[in-house]
Amino acid sequence: MDFFELVTIVFEVAGVGAMVVGFVIAVTLSARLWWSTRDGARAFRMLRETIGSVILLGLEILVAADLVKTVTSTPSLTDALVLAIIVVIRTLLSFSLQIEIEGTLPWRRLATTGPQLFDRAVKRGGERTRRRAEEQDASASPDAAPAPIVTTQPVPDDEDGFPELRSRS
Repeated sequence: MDFFELVTIVFEVAGVGAMVVGFVIAVTLSARLWWSTRDGARAFRMLRETIGSVILLGLEILVAADLVKTVTSTPSLTDALVLAIIVVIRTLLSFSLQIEIEGTLPWRRLATTGPQLFDRAVKRGGERTRRRAEEQDASASPDAAPAPIVTTQPVPDDEDGFPELRSRS
């Protein structure tokens, strides 16, 4: 086994390892959120966003492994075609996952890295869902004082994406 085969194997193991470890962390964080808040919608949202981010990271590492394998092997048209097909499939998967996580097209958001998305999903943990529940509790109470009228810019309801990533247009 030569050096580049070893590098390819290391990348492949790192890609799969990142997905496995990330999945365990995502489930743990979501379970802790659910346990502390008993808000299933919020916990599910965090789980969905963090697992999506973990899969994106794993796919990127696996694409790197395929690139190393193809570039360092004996050049052939078959190897190049196989790499192209793998990269196209993984790119489409990454693209669709990113849209699903962020709720917007990648070119319509501000530049943000995968770890930043993961961090924001964990920190946010479904804040909008919690706020809605608090608003419903307040409106359901018969002796609650009427809510003050506030004139501010309307904030779009962004249940599936990150409002800070929306385009400025």
